Amino acid sequence: MSKRVLITGGASGLGKSLAERYLKNGDRVLITDIHAERGEQAVFELSPLGDIQFVTSNTTVDSDWDALVAWVEKNWGGLDVIVNNAGVAASGRIDKISMDDWDWIIDVNLKGVVRGCRAFTPMFKKQKSGQIVNIASLAAVANAPTMSSYNVTKAGVVSLSETLRHELTPYGIGVTVVCPSFFQTNLAETMRTPEQGMENTVKKLLAGGKLSAEQVAKKIVDGANKNTFMVLPHLEGKALHLIKRYAPFLYNLGLADAGRKLKAKLERNS
Repeated sequence: MSKRVLITGGASGLGKSLAERYLKNGDRVLITDIHAERGEQAVFELSPLGDIQFVTSNTTVDSDWDALVAWVEKNWGGLDVIVNNAGVAASGRIDKISMDDWDWIIDVNLKGVVRGCRAFTPMFKKQKSGQIVNIASLAAVANAPTMSSYNVTKAGVVSLSETLRHELTPYGIGVTVVCPSFFQTNLAETMRTPEQGMENTVKKLLAGGKLSAEQVAKKIVDGANKNTFMVLPHLEGKALHLIKRYAPFLYNLGLADAGRKLKAKLERNS
């Protein structure tokens, strides 16, 4: 049965790959993004696959969410899946990253997801059905040094998702949270960091990912269709999750070593 799917941050990267995957499954897709030109280009490229629409929207603006709810009600009469995918990146030692950058990343990565869940929960409750898919990160599971603001927002998305899974299941609403590791995407474009050389480091990590955005998207859609709670697309992510849970000494030893290496590298750069 064809689904009606809304994907934030859908004009590029993982969002665009998710749109492609849902279209290949025969679903109708609405992508949103703050980049209008990219959104129109994505529609042009993906329209041969099926019914795809684009609306310019900012996940940090309440009135934009009201407009999306109104669009969905008018054009589709409801929604089956919302994918809260839009996100940004930041890095910096706790005494270096500014409070303005903390406010920025929390507003996009965490409160943007909260706004998406709040906006469409009333519709899902009325339908007695719906699936919320929140894109977090492996950073929510493994809290690497110099990534405090990013880690906190992604861990918050996992906590929010777990809360909503228990809160909304009685209404027939499913919740899935996704924690991918590094993969080839354009997340580094949004990077804010006071640390010299950190942006290039993140770009290299993303480029060296073992899975493509298309492969990650397939794992996400398959997991969401099964109402899997936590999707860990990468094998190393699954392994790290298990190590942290069952062998915390090894987990802490590894991250402590990473912290020492980062300290040395950042001090050399500065």
